Amino acid sequence: MLTIVDRYFLAEIVKVFAAIMVTLLLVVASMLFLRTLEQVNVGALQASLVLRYLGLQVLRDMATLIAPAAFLAVLMALGRMARDSELIAFTAGGLGPLRVFRAVMLFALPTALLAAWFALVLQPYASAEIQLIESREDDEATRISGLQAGRFYQQNDGAITFYAAGMDAEKRFTGVFLQDRTSATPRLVLSERGAYRLSASGEQTVVLEDGRRFDGAAGSADYTLFDFTKLTYFLGGEAAMPQARWRRPAKPTAELVVSDDIHDRAELQHRLAAVLGVLTLVLLAVPLTQLSPRRRSSGRLFLAFLAYFAFFNAQRLAEEWMTNGVTPAWLGALWYQLAIVALVFAALLPGSYAFRRLIARLRAGRGAGPAAA
Repeated sequence: MLTIVDRYFLAEIVKVFAAIMVTLLLVVASMLFLRTLEQVNVGALQASLVLRYLGLQVLRDMATLIAPAAFLAVLMALGRMARDSELIAFTAGGLGPLRVFRAVMLFALPTALLAAWFALVLQPYASAEIQLIESREDDEATRISGLQAGRFYQQNDGAITFYAAGMDAEKRFTGVFLQDRTSATPRLVLSERGAYRLSASGEQTVVLEDGRRFDGAAGSADYTLFDFTKLTYFLGGEAAMPQARWRRPAKPTAELVVSDDIHDRAELQHRLAAVLGVLTLVLLAVPLTQLSPRRRSSGRLFLAFLAYFAFFNAQRLAEEWMTNGVTPAWLGALWYQLAIVALVFAALLPGSYAFRRLIARLRAGRGAGPAAA
């Protein structure tokens, strides 16, 4: 059962955590939105897919934002309480560091479960959906539907060339030029207007109106020429992407668990790192908080930011070492978290009360030895 003190700590931390998450989401969404607009500008993405594509990217990156947000939230909330001497008051009232750890872990455990949901379930789902959308930019139908007027576009290593001089008010292309060399007989189509169509069954077509079609090789007398009022260019249905072509971030977590491939194991541990990172960073934030208002906080603040950047840089390094065989496979890619915790606690140990008391006892014991003799 939560006590009044637990609820107070949780309320303070959750408020800061929510503010940090909103800020990080706005920053990340803004950067991703600019990249998405750039893809639309070059014709690699349909304008109608912008919001869905942006939402999937944010959903994919959510797991990586929770751990740093939780670390900063605990650090800032406890830091504010230390500056206002609230932690000193709690200690004087019998609520020592262990009680602070307990209250902080009550925040960290649900947050880690939330991170697990994003990292193990939603992140691969979003990555798979993003890959499907991105793979469609190599698909002929999507390329045409996302094209802009006034530019030449090529498909299938130059086998298909498309150009539209303009676009009317109904968003149909005008002055369409289409060259198709995918079959044995080259095909050249010129039309006044053209539009992309996608049926409910997934059938993809390009409908051209008022034009002329040439079938035959250049310089050959064997060719076919005819005018048309309406020509439907069938592109086929949308095919599902084979599982073998999924990129590793898009693979389901259950598939990674049973895989023996070293890269799959590294990807699995990368997802688990987002979950364990919440607990590890929150654990580090408590001793890094300045407990006494008489002490300068610059040293511990510098150590906090050093530990933060070292944590995520060591994560990438550990994953690279694991996949490249620098470290043994049994060691995995999560050892860096224990190493960072050990280094931070070792750096804080000389300034701790227990360590100073132990040194004082040892000195007192040495001084009492000759006197007793």
